[in-house]
Amino acid sequence: MTEPPLSPTLFDDPGCADRPQPVRVFGGKWTAMVLRCLEDGRARRFTELRVPLHMVTPKVLTETLRAMERDGLVSRTVHDENPPRVEYALTGLGHSLIAPLDTACAWTRAHAPAVTEARETYDTAAGTPA
Repeated sequence: MTEPPLSPTLFDDPGCADRPQPVRVFGGKWTAMVLRCLEDGRARRFTELRVPLHMVTPKVLTETLRAMERDGLVSRTVHDENPPRVEYALTGLGHSLIAPLDTACAWTRAHAPAVTEARETYDTAAGTPA
């Protein structure tokens, strides 16, 4: 018995025809880490976020925060001070991602050894150095 081919409209969402760009791809490389930094509900300054995210360049962190703000996941508040103080906080939409993030992290903890083993097996068979 032949399996049916994959439909070319598999990822088309007719319910989103009124929106110019339906949500298909979510987040960047650092989005989950920013979510973790803000999950306690406190507003944080850019410099505060840089402490645990020291491996992220300031430019990339700025781009990540802007993308998250655009997607409605974080709010950016500029306080009228000298110098201006800018704080970032999760919105309700951003907070709604914490439970799925927890699930993904739990899956990773539970399956990391199997993924590592699969990679090593693949790399050995492909002759690719680990």
